[in-house]
Amino acid sequence: MSGFKLGIVRLGRAAGKIKYALLDERDIALVECYAFEARVVVDRDGNGAHIFAYAFDISRGRSSGQFVHEMLWEMHRGGVAPGWKVVHKNGVTVDNRMENLVLLPKNSHSKHTEEPSNKNNREQSLYWVAIQQLPADPIDENFPESVYHRFYNANGDVIDEEDDNSMYYECHYPPCTNMESELREFSICGRCQEVRYCGIYCQQKDWPSHKRYCRERRRRHISTGSQSPER
Repeated sequence: MSGFKLGIVRLGRAAGKIKYALLDERDIALVECYAFEARVVVDRDGNGAHIFAYAFDISRGRSSGQFVHEMLWEMHRGGVAPGWKVVHKNGVTVDNRMENLVLLPKNSHSKHTEEPSNKNNREQSLYWVAIQQLPADPIDENFPESVYHRFYNANGDVIDEEDDNSMYYECHYPPCTNMESELREFSICGRCQEVRYCGIYCQQKDWPSHKRYCRERRRRHISTGSQSPER
């Protein structure tokens, strides 16, 4: 990879962890005038969800934005005709190098689909290699108590329980892009009960980092001595 340059853009937190996008060297300059963020798109047919990079012109606002893979295709290849879609060849939906994008009919059943990475190919993907080279996220390092989500009730009070009835999670190990195809499909850390993993392999690989923030979840104390109010 001598002389090879790659852009890695921080998208922010989505589906339970910090996400990044890959860009070709020629597209790195986009960060000067575009803001990037992660967008979770739930499949309408009930087949889970995907995380995509979304970008918008800072001077025009968020409403002017679009998915990065579609924006880059239009910039370098031309517009996308009705009935067609831009797909990520390797299934990593934040790997927006032009080499990884292909235009297909929307009803196509080609081998190029937005399927998650699997055990056989994920460690060979450029995304897997690139993300492992990143230093620790500064927010996670400087604000360890805010690494995971806090939840609030209508009064603004911090509560312990998370309403995850409609939230899909991605495997918490940073290089892995496997995402739940069904709600609560992945196993959860038994100690903190905050992060989820697609399997034991990723959980073991992530432990050296996760153990710095993993804290046993506080158990809720339920009072049984309450009495009914007098009438």
